[in-house]
Amino acid sequence: MSRSAEGARVAGRLLHVALMVLAGVVFAYPMLFMFAAGFKPSETIFADLGSPTALIPDASWTLDNYRAMFEKGSIGSYLFNSGVVSLVTVVAGIFINSAAAFALAKLKWRGQGLALALVIGLLIVPFEVLAIPLLLIVSKLPWIDIATGAVVVGWLDTLHVQFMPFLANAFCVFLFYQFFKDVPDELLEAARMDGAGALTIYLRVVLPVCKPVIVTAAIILFLGMWNQYLWPVMTVHTSQARTVMVGLQQFYGRTTQWGEIMAYASLITLPVLLFFLAFQKHFIRSVVGAGIKG
Repeated sequence: MSRSAEGARVAGRLLHVALMVLAGVVFAYPMLFMFAAGFKPSETIFADLGSPTALIPDASWTLDNYRAMFEKGSIGSYLFNSGVVSLVTVVAGIFINSAAAFALAKLKWRGQGLALALVIGLLIVPFEVLAIPLLLIVSKLPWIDIATGAVVVGWLDTLHVQFMPFLANAFCVFLFYQFFKDVPDELLEAARMDGAGALTIYLRVVLPVCKPVIVTAAIILFLGMWNQYLWPVMTVHTSQARTVMVGLQQFYGRTTQWGEIMAYASLITLPVLLFFLAFQKHFIRSVVGAGIKG
């Protein structure tokens, strides 16, 4: 390789690294500012806007914003509710969506093509179109009150109304379907010859080999439910079942201190970051694999 070609290759790598660093700074700046502002008094936040200390807690750092946040709002209850709704959606949604995709990709039954077309069609339907009809449906559905054991009509102001309509996710079904299509049929035929039924094949043969797509679906479901706002606003009107995103609006009405608002925003962002960082390796592997297969 000539010296000029080697120099061009090095320059290309340096340009690539510089662009990656620049993109990282652009995307990370608002988040770093938010986390730093959560430890500062409001007047210090605005005073530091034009200096590098806007991104780091300085000598004026304090935990007063976090103390005030817990005193003025039911943040603990909101975090618990969001955690329950998100985790139930992830666990149940993975099984429901993967089972549906397995039936579409590997089983033979009448109407299979029509069902797949409906799933694909749902991908282009925005939730806002379905929100009002769905609200009318859940307001008439019966359920059993655990505390009293009585049958109550209407799911409003409950935790399950916030996750039940979202356990089946068209995008996740299609994601699993694309992955299952690449699972060799010979592997399934070998399991059938050993006497395994469809459920056994799904649980013991197919699911164990699709860890990357499971993680990807888990991240999609978790982010969607944790950041859900419109549906909880429509269906929950009491603080007992309220989640963090709706709680942010309520908290914003109780304070005029930007430091406290930044502290609240930082606290509800942290679980999302931790969840993604914990599974990012498998998520990236899934994306790269999809790119190679495509």
